[in-house]
Amino acid sequence: MQEPTISELFSLDGPLAVMSPGFRVRPSQIELAQAVERTIAERSTLVAEAGTGTGKTWAYLVPALLGGGKVLVSTGTRTLQDQLFARDLPRVREALSLPASIALLKGRGNYVCHYHLERIQGEDRSLHSRAEVQQLRHIQTFTQQSNTGDRADLPSVPEDAEIWQRVTSTRENCLGQDCPNVRDCFVLKARRQAQEADVVVINHALFMADLMLRDEGITDLLPAADTVIFDEAHQLPDTATRFLGTSISTHQLLDLSKLVETAGLAHARELTNWSEQARRIEHAAKELRLSCAALEKMPARRVTFEAFPSPENFDAARDVLQLALDEIARMLSSVEEKHPDLAAAARSCHELAERLSQWGKPGRTSHAALEDEQEVVRWVELGLHHVRLHAAPLSVAEAFSRYRQGGQAWIFTSATLSVHGDFSHFTSRLGLEKAETLRMESPFDYANQALLFVPRSLPPPQSADFLPAFVDTLMPLIQASQGGALVLCTTLRAVERVAGLLADAYDRLGLTWPIMRQGNGTRRDLLERFRTLDHAVLVGSASFWEGIDVAGDRLTLVAIDKLPFAPPDDPVLEARLKACRSRGGNPFMEYQLPEAAIALKQGAGRLIRTETDWGVLMVGDTRLVDKPYGKQLWRGLPPFARTRDVEEAVAFYQRHSAPIDAT
Repeated sequence: MQEPTISELFSLDGPLAVMSPGFRVRPSQIELAQAVERTIAERSTLVAEAGTGTGKTWAYLVPALLGGGKVLVSTGTRTLQDQLFARDLPRVREALSLPASIALLKGRGNYVCHYHLERIQGEDRSLHSRAEVQQLRHIQTFTQQSNTGDRADLPSVPEDAEIWQRVTSTRENCLGQDCPNVRDCFVLKARRQAQEADVVVINHALFMADLMLRDEGITDLLPAADTVIFDEAHQLPDTATRFLGTSISTHQLLDLSKLVETAGLAHARELTNWSEQARRIEHAAKELRLSCAALEKMPARRVTFEAFPSPENFDAARDVLQLALDEIARMLSSVEEKHPDLAAAARSCHELAERLSQWGKPGRTSHAALEDEQEVVRWVELGLHHVRLHAAPLSVAEAFSRYRQGGQAWIFTSATLSVHGDFSHFTSRLGLEKAETLRMESPFDYANQALLFVPRSLPPPQSADFLPAFVDTLMPLIQASQGGALVLCTTLRAVERVAGLLADAYDRLGLTWPIMRQGNGTRRDLLERFRTLDHAVLVGSASFWEGIDVAGDRLTLVAIDKLPFAPPDDPVLEARLKACRSRGGNPFMEYQLPEAAIALKQGAGRLIRTETDWGVLMVGDTRLVDKPYGKQLWRGLPPFARTRDVEEAVAFYQRHSAPIDAT
């Protein structure tokens, strides 16, 4: 009997329709699924932009389950990772009546570590509050009952609770096969299941961590695969940059000092005064932070290594820290066989010493030009209580494309990969110039469902009057709309200012609708409240521009304050622009504009998520219309109806909704 074709599987008579009430035949979904099927068969590379509503998840899962062999599906967020594993994959597998086994694999920081949990139970002094005592009890009970140890399965302890850092392991402090709890280890259990499964759901961070470990000769993190699918692929270049770089922070150094003291006193007391050695690391870390005092007055409190102002004190503090780490690492190495804790401390100390040493090369006298694409940019960032030294490659294209294993099919998909149909910005960043590209338009009727409103007379975005004028223009839309509003800002400072200006406007008008802003609760909590409260406004920055899926009348207004150009003081961006100029290129057109276009499309994509959604997208930055380059930006957006008059935007709401009580 002949196997059904992709078209038959996605037809109204096919198995997917039987499983899914309200299933519709989408030509773009079938075309994408066929392209994925062809890519898998040819073991080639596909870069596919699938507009919202295409149904891209099923479009890649169906051919992957049918003919992908061993499959890795990598996502940008843990939310989508959990959704794929718990909902989408089981449904498609059941619809196709396939026996495929599936597994979920996350980074080790997501799994409770039995060893570190036992250690914290024996150190009552390390618990900082009653809340932490209660959280620890929840984790203890959870660990006894859970099969996975995945902290996402324990909602009673917040994702961002500090205690998670102390009951999970890192690569440096994991005891590996020397751990007394190795048989019960949740990380090893998850990895074994991944090795045996037909389809493994991972995330981009884990994929990049695996790439780094393979460079060091370690190959047991991810299983070998025939097909690798990257969903939310637009995030990959930044994830790759982060993972192919390194960082060392005073937080890590203070954690190391505690580890050195605890392990040394417990298992090698006779060798040295371990409390003194721990204080030596602490003091060197403190001096390093003090040597960065000049950064307090600098934009974003960061500076590149080469531009560090009066660097003598900083360089001297770095040398003292390097000497301390090198000497303590040698001491630990001499006794590491005595106990796994000493071995873990030695490993951590060597790792940080090596990172610090590499970060300082070449020195300040080696004025290396940024001509080579493989150049690394180094910078120092000052936080409220810490300092962090970063290094990142200017280009990840060679390293990323080199990682591909022979005979693999690679599929990259997202709603935002091209700039007005051109994929070159994305493909060049990852070294994918030979990939097939495919663009699937959204099936939504954007011209009738949504309106793009760019006010005619707002001040320039750099003006001090801009945000007050932006909020004044936004208020009639909030009042006219029946649903919630998502206000997306380009900086955290703007989030705070816009939320404050909205609160003032509500007070003047006697409005009592809820206003929420990023920082007042976790992202998950804010989104849950936003979905349940009537006529809410949520003001957020970077992490709220994507991954938010609120359908129906709960979200009928998305407002973006300014065009999302990356801040020019970002050290990696600054170095990339400099390298582009040195090659005779145009950094604005080649880099800044494409990046802004993709980010703007992500933000705009929050508005229309289903065939019945509707609403207004307001962009307060008039450069979108007034500047010659603005056309490239708005042409990359969905084909909304457009206006510059606030009265027309209000009238759009009046056509779609009944009048409501303003309070």
